[in-house]
Amino acid sequence: MTTASPGSRPIRSPRGDGAPRATVALDTIDKAIIRELQADGRMPYARLGPAVGLSQAAVRQRVQRLIDAGVMQVVAVTDPLTLGFTLQAMIGLEVEGDIGPVAEQLAAIDRVEYVVVTAGRFDVLIEVVADGNVGSKARDRRQDPRVL
Repeated sequence: MTTASPGSRPIRSPRGDGAPRATVALDTIDKAIIRELQADGRMPYARLGPAVGLSQAAVRQRVQRLIDAGVMQVVAVTDPLTLGFTLQAMIGLEVEGDIGPVAEQLAAIDRVEYVVVTAGRFDVLIEVVADGNVGSKARDRRQDPRVL
């Protein structure tokens, strides 16, 4: 994972900082832990352990190993609509030239919540949330000759 300037959001790419990531082998217990935490990310270890057939101490170690290896993150996810944002969009971008600096600049934009460098139809995907007062800014962006 690379990050933009201090205070900006992380950018995820298949290679992170340019080096290939090590592959992590997951066993059935690791997969069960991930499945349980996807359903309830706040599940206490006292419940998670027995749910996957481990003690509380053993499951705590497994979760920490999965986090340290970059296999998963435990994060809070908000609902933009409940926070007063009325517009939400996932935007796919095609980039000419080096994708890294473009992704860094996009991550620095206040309403860009998520930036992903991809392989496929688009070079970069961004998630944007905003209130209803973005019309003039969008028009200004379209005036930029770099924006098609």
